[in-house]
Amino acid sequence: MTRVRRLNDSFDTGLVWFRRDLRHTDNAALYYALKHCERVWCVFVFDTTILQPLLDTWQTRHPDQQVQDRRIELILAALNELDEALRANGGGLIVLYGDPADLIPKLATELGIDTVFTNHDYEPVAIERDEKVSTQLAEAGRQWLTFKDQVIFERDEVLTGQNKPFTVFTPYKNAWLKQLTAFDLKPYPVEKYAKHLAEVPRKLHRQLPTLEQLGFAPSNLAELKMPTGMSGAQSLLDDFMSRIDSYADRRDFPAAKGPSYLSMHLRFGTVSIRTLARIAHEMSLQPDGKGSATWLSELIWRDFYFMILAHHPRLASGASFKEEYDRLRWERGPEADDAFAAWCDGRTGYPLVDAAMLQLNRTGYMHNRLRMVTASFLVKDLGVDWRLGERYFADLLNDFDFSANNGGWQWAASTGCDAQPYFRIFNPITQSEKFDAEGRFIRRYLPQLEKVPAKWIHAPWLAGPERLAEFGVVLGKDYPEPIVDHAEARARTLARFGK
Repeated sequence: MTRVRRLNDSFDTGLVWFRRDLRHTDNAALYYALKHCERVWCVFVFDTTILQPLLDTWQTRHPDQQVQDRRIELILAALNELDEALRANGGGLIVLYGDPADLIPKLATELGIDTVFTNHDYEPVAIERDEKVSTQLAEAGRQWLTFKDQVIFERDEVLTGQNKPFTVFTPYKNAWLKQLTAFDLKPYPVEKYAKHLAEVPRKLHRQLPTLEQLGFAPSNLAELKMPTGMSGAQSLLDDFMSRIDSYADRRDFPAAKGPSYLSMHLRFGTVSIRTLARIAHEMSLQPDGKGSATWLSELIWRDFYFMILAHHPRLASGASFKEEYDRLRWERGPEADDAFAAWCDGRTGYPLVDAAMLQLNRTGYMHNRLRMVTASFLVKDLGVDWRLGERYFADLLNDFDFSANNGGWQWAASTGCDAQPYFRIFNPITQSEKFDAEGRFIRRYLPQLEKVPAKWIHAPWLAGPERLAEFGVVLGKDYPEPIVDHAEARARTLARFGK
């Protein structure tokens, strides 16, 4: 369904199911529900079909540790703020725990709902879930309406001149910009109809579950001081506006404050994509709009990957976009397993790669340039199947979104649409010298290399043991020897892809 310009029906009761849109402003489903229903209730479901695999994965990897996942804490913080906002307008949030395919139809029956409103979810598993819900609602004589909310243009809205989906980003971006109108960026005026919010029935009123009740232990989220919820997104946006002009020049340097840091908020919908795209587009038209134009391009990449997934749902089953690369023979056996473990733990002996992985492990965030560097290293230096890295990122990234994560990994692995050709292989040393020239980022996560001068910090083994000893470093003791020779690995990758 494209963005609705007019919805003529009126209903007595409506239910808004929040998923990836944890905000009460500029929300398509909430707007249409409030505008067309006399009474509207709101619900969020802690989906056990998502939570249980998170618990299982952690317990498999860390059997002796309590389960942690920053994303659950981020959701709880966002829900608390959303609930308060809805209550301030006479409503509130019903919070359930279980399988939404069962719970949403049951709740609709309990409340006597005419229509359930929600926003599109584009992943194949989510689409299957929504089909189950809509079928049960239809059998009970209830309506199911979904709306575009987390992208500007979806599936078939931007097509080639032959009415086919794009597979290359730049022509897609040009067509996206050409098609864009002010209407596409217009916010939904939810506040205008907030009076239709209905108070949560007493029998359904309960406190938000605690982290422990959901089966998780606190992470280091509080220590990281990440801005959470709608207010957190706004504070990050305000900060980014003060430096957006330098975005294009600073975004590739992990030691610099270059990115917007809003990807996590886009993932959970605590900020509207229309808000960000509107700001980026308007500012890109100014004489000094280079930074804004670059940022807008990044937002368009997000739409691009959502569109790719919509047309190629097989990607969600682990398929390569370029099907011929499903026949690639990746490294197998104990040595490959050890190499993957070293990559995960930040023990490869390549400082920029290791610092990036430690950033991910400790914070749930990784700078975008470093996502490319670490992915390229895993696939093209270590010869490990990209799917293992994709899964690792999926388990740890605060901003994990399947379409973007898959798109990024397949780009780095040269198996995806508009990917870098297989013979373009990032050199982890030159990437380090170019984007962390003074080693500031490296030292932040590898303090044992604190005294190593910039000349040697990108490839410490080249300094030799005597010189490294002067800086208090013994390779193999204080910091690992490199687990692979880049030149030799490059030759193996060319052979692997060239067969």
